[in-house]
Formats: sequence, C-alpha cells, structure tokens
Amino acid sequence: MFGMDIVWHREICYNLGRNENGRFEMRTLKYAILGLLNQKSMTGYELTQQFESALCEFWTAKHSQIYPELKKLNEEGMVEYEIEITGTVLEKKLYSITEEGRADFLKWLEVDAPMKSTPKDVFRLRLFFSNNLESEVRLRLLNSQLLQHELRLQHLKGNQRKFEGVPDQATDEFSDYLVLMGAVMREEMCCEWLKKCITLCK
Repeated sequence: MFGMDIVWHREICYNLGRNENGRFEMRTLKYAILGLLNQKSMTGYELTQQFESALCEFWTAKHSQIYPELKKLNEEGMVEYEIEITGTVLEKKLYSITEEGRADFLKWLEVDAPMKSTPKDVFRLRLFFSNNLESEVRLRLLNSQLLQHELRLQHLKGNQRKFEGVPDQATDEFSDYLVLMGAVMREEMCCEWLKKCITLCK
C-alpha cells in the first residue's frame, strides 16, 4: 500500500504546475491541448485559434503559454510533431497526440473533480459596496453590464446557429453543443438578474 501511495504521489506531482500565485495546481492546459489534438492534428497557431474561439467561454490560454506546454508535452512523449513546409521557406510544426498522450487524456477526462470556489467578479464586488454611490451612478454601471452581457448573449446565440439540431452524442459537435447551451443559459440568467437589479434601483 505504501508503494502505491508513492506512485500516486509521483503521478500527481508530475501533472502539477505553479499558477500565477506560485501555488501548485493540475496542469489543466496540458489536458486542454491534448483534448484538442485528440480531435485532430494542429499547428501551434491553430491551437491558439481554438482557445480564442471554441474554448474561450470557459478556458483561456495565451500564445506564450501554449508553445512552452507543447514543448513539455513533446518531451514527455504525450505529443509528437512533423515539420511541414509552406512555400519554399516557411516551416511549421504539425502536432499530433500519441497513444500515451491519449491514454493520459482519457484518464484525466474521467476524474470527477470537486467544484472550485466562486470565481472573482470585480463588478459584483463593486455592486456589494454600491450603497456608497449616487443612485444614477449605480444605475449607469448596471446598465453598462447589462449591455455587455446582452452583446455576449447575442454572440453566443449566433454561434448556436451552426447547429441545425442536436448533434449525435458520439461526435465532438455534441460536446460543443452542451457547453454552448450552458453558456447561453448562463448569460440569459445574468441578463435577467441585471434587469431585476435595475428595476429595484430605480
């Protein structure tokens, strides 16, 4: 049993990285990249585009984070790449997930992780102390937030139009559909809450 504990401890440490506060946390970016490459092979640029489009509603990563993680994953044997030549000069790396990477990704996917603490929200923090504001200032801030969330909701509903119906459950599109549906419902609820706040503050 003691030996198994050591193996488990090493495996956990292997998949930990330091966050912006210097604390250790699971390398979630690792699994986001593996998940995308499990769908299809991509270049670093294409992966960055996926974070800016398909994943942007629930996970973000910058160019400066993605490339070092790809290098680390390649060193760990989780991904591999081949060089593609564009034109006569430009070289680009096309990354693919390895069998080891796929096994690790699927193992991570099955983990029932505990819900994280409430994310920070600067606007709600200001609203909590808004009794110190003039009423018209508070209303202006609420209306500004409502407009921003309505625009986001409009954008999300536009993305929903790519689905003619509910996709087949065995496809990547079905998972995308579920997450997008949740994002739309979240923004709808937020807009309703802000409208209620505005009504109460008038």
